[in-house]
Parts: sequence; structure tokens; C-alpha cells
Amino acid sequence: MHINEQLQAAELRVELGDRSYPIWIGSKLVERLGELCLSKQLSTKSPMMIITDTHVEALHLSTAKQSLEAAGYRVAVHVVPAGESSKSLSHLEACITTALEAGLDRKSAVVALGGGVVGDLAGFVAASYMRGVRFIQVPTTILAHDSSVGGKVAVNHPLAKNIIGAFYQPEMVVYDTSTLLTLPLREVRAGLAEMLKHGLIWDQRFADWCLEHADELLSLREEVLQYGLYAGCAVKAQVVSKDEREQDLRAILNLGHTIGHALEAVGQYGELLHGEAISIGMIGSAMLAERLGEAADILPYTRRMIEAFGLPTQIPASYDTEDIMSAMMHDKKFSEGEMVFVVPTAIGKVEIRRDVPVALVREIVDELKGGARG
Repeated sequence: MHINEQLQAAELRVELGDRSYPIWIGSKLVERLGELCLSKQLSTKSPMMIITDTHVEALHLSTAKQSLEAAGYRVAVHVVPAGESSKSLSHLEACITTALEAGLDRKSAVVALGGGVVGDLAGFVAASYMRGVRFIQVPTTILAHDSSVGGKVAVNHPLAKNIIGAFYQPEMVVYDTSTLLTLPLREVRAGLAEMLKHGLIWDQRFADWCLEHADELLSLREEVLQYGLYAGCAVKAQVVSKDEREQDLRAILNLGHTIGHALEAVGQYGELLHGEAISIGMIGSAMLAERLGEAADILPYTRRMIEAFGLPTQIPASYDTEDIMSAMMHDKKFSEGEMVFVVPTAIGKVEIRRDVPVALVREIVDELKGGARG
């Protein structure tokens, strides 16, 4: 890891030419948020707006706001209800109303203080307001080590997740690992699912490392967690730097998401956490790999990894197969009448298949509901 001695934080960069930006990973960085915004030359003459949710408000808002105000910023705040339901057009409009009332202008910035929901919503607010203002990602969940990097910002439609959105890069990602200590265990597990995904798609050694350090990651041991977050963000940064707008390579980041997003939609974005849904989806993708003749160890390895982190491996029995299939048809990864899946070809390697038979996917969904073992 590259460590910035002045900040005592690990530093990564997403390389996108003149839109490149740093990712800072370290403890107590929210306390230095104002200083970091000044380092990015964000104007203190224009108002700034923090968007956060009801959970994070009580834990970290005052620290972030005080840090910004101490650096000379005027700060408005908009708080949304915690949960996926806040990624909606109605909440987008409410955020923009707050921005207008606070007098945000084209030199203002939006700060996303929270998990993936807040980051996606606030990023889309920044992309939409006055056709685009600057924004800062300040993730407070493990899951957001994935969603805060790469510039995908969006809200949901009742029929499909993330279908209304944009590619819009932040000025920087400020990842304060001390904010993670307040997370409940279920959210820790769900957040680590995206870290596991990064190993499964890109780096077998990192996947093996995650498996070996499962207990330490789950207990949030600082140096282990910081390395895992750094390595996961490094995979995301490399992929995004090569393919910012998901023309080809970036789609590999969707491992487990075709089924996972459908499960979230069927559960009305409230029953399964995102990481839980994609864990089931990653099992489904491994089952698909087995049916398509890929390496025999993929499914047992994937199942062992998911189970080591206490994540679900089967679809709730109450979910209707046809509802799940219908939700997949609305997903962005359904194209021209074919099912598009990211399919593992080995641990640490995947390929994008655009010719997956719908009947095979339905069969796998039915097996996932029955808890079929690999």
C-alpha cells in the first residue's frame, strides 16, 4: 500500500486523465474533511451541501459539518431515510429543493456522507443539479468501498434498480475506516461481499487472502480491514481506469448482480441487503459456470467463501421464480433477447457471456430456492 505520511492514510488513484482522483483510506479522516476539500480547491465562497441518512446523521454528521465549517465552508444538510427506498426520483427532487433553497451554484459541491444508497443518490444530485456540480464521496459502510469508486450514480425505478442514472466521477473518495466500527454485523458481512467479488473476478491470491482472513475481517481488525479495502478499491480503480463507461471490461464488476439485482427488486429493496443479494447471485453465477463446463472447483470454492462470511447462499423460498425472471428482464444486463451474465472461468477470472439460455437461468433460480448444493 502507498501510505501518505502527512495524512497517515493509504492512497490510491483512479486514473482518468484530467478527471483522475484520489481515494484516501485511513482512520479519522472525516475530522479532516475540510482540509481535504481545501486541498482540492473547492470554493469556500459557494455553499456546500451534505447529503446523509437518518442512521449516519446521528453518528458522523456533526463531525463532518464542523470540519467543513472550520475550513471556511457554509454547509447545508439534507437527510434522507436510511435504506434503499431513498434512491428514488422523489428524494432526488427533495435534495435539489434543498440545494436551491441553500443557494448552491455552479461552484458548489455536494458531499455524500453515508453508504451506497447515499453515495448513489448524492452523486446523481451532483450530476443533475445545474447540469453538474462537484461532489465528494465519504463512504461510511464497507459495501461503499465498491459503490463510491467509479462514478456510477443513480436512483431506482420500481421495476429496476439503478436504471435512472449517469456516469459522474467524484473529486475524491474519503474513506474513514473509523466510521465502520459502528456498523452492525449484518451490514459488515454484506459489505464484505463486494470485497470477495473483487477477488473472484480479478485476483485469486486476493480471494485466497480474504478466505484466510475471514474472521479478522468480520471482527474489523483495523490493519487487516484497511488492506482488504485497499486491495478491493485497487481492483475497482484498475477496471474503471480501463473502461469508465462499461463498454466492455467494466461489466465484469457485475458478477452476481444479474440475479442479485432481481432479488432486491422482488424483495422491494427491503428484505435482502445488496451484499446478501449478490452473494446469492455469485453462487448462481458459479452454478452457471459449472453447467457451461468451466473449472470444477469454482462452485465449491465460491460456496465455501460465501459461507465463511456468514452470507446467504440460497433464495428465500417465498420469492416467486417468475417474478425473479421478470425482474431480470428489466435489468440493464438483459439485452436483445439474451441473458447477459458474468461467468467465472477460474477463481480470479471471468468472462461476459451474452448467450445464456433463459431456460438454464430459470433452472438455476429454482435450484437456488431449493438450496441445491455444489
